[in-house]
Amino acid sequence: MQKIETIAAMQEAAAGLRTAGKRVALIPTLGALHAGQVSLIRLARERGDEVVVSIFVNPLQFGASEDLAKYPRNLAGDAALCEREGVAVLFTPSAEEMFPKNFSSTIIEDRVSKPLCGVSRPALFRGVLTCWLKLLHIVQPHALVMGEKDLQQIAVVRKTLADLSLPIEILTGPTVRDADGLALSARNGYLMPVQREAALVVYRALGQAKTMVDGGVRSADRVVAEATHLMGEKRRIRVIYIAVVDRETIEPLREVVPGQCVMAVAYWVDEVRLTDNIPL
Repeated sequence: MQKIETIAAMQEAAAGLRTAGKRVALIPTLGALHAGQVSLIRLARERGDEVVVSIFVNPLQFGASEDLAKYPRNLAGDAALCEREGVAVLFTPSAEEMFPKNFSSTIIEDRVSKPLCGVSRPALFRGVLTCWLKLLHIVQPHALVMGEKDLQQIAVVRKTLADLSLPIEILTGPTVRDADGLALSARNGYLMPVQREAALVVYRALGQAKTMVDGGVRSADRVVAEATHLMGEKRRIRVIYIAVVDRETIEPLREVVPGQCVMAVAYWVDEVRLTDNIPL
């Protein structure tokens, strides 16, 4: 596995892979890799020839009061995991390499990014798109691989690539959960046992929503009300948003359309912010 820190070296390596006729898949990450990213690496290897993983704690996507400074970092462990999983290139640029002092360009998607996390984290998608579009130009992959836990991020990136006519396939892998149902996230490491126990109510609430829809309920308001009621039983949980949305446009819906809808939720467990979703 090649370990690369500079843009020029990454461009050279990526050009070599393409010249060799390899189908390249890119997995952008913030690091602190877990089984969710392992599943994406394996998906990428199934659908491509060579996998590039980037690890970059992107400062542009963190708001002023968010956890940039303390975000989990484990580069040695991440590198060992990528080596075991057959990653071809691990790209770990510094903030100064990606965004030097005179950097002044941003990418904005102005529709799909507006609801849900766009309200509570206004810097998020502008930061993600600016970073990821730069990564795409550096690596020039055939495929971009993302996890379905990041529902809105997938929709925003998909819309942006379509708007800009970038011929990059998007591959998505299902949300990976621990045995207790908690969706895997680097931020789960912030949780104390009592907080983790409280967070499990969210998965139970999402499961109840799916059960209702499977049983014929089509009122999004009714499904949201039941899930909200269940989460309200845990005093540590504060709901930021919960909505039934179209999986492509992220527009909130009043009526459930099976196969096209997702229930999405963001919530605080005391001071820890987490997200989850479930297809309906």
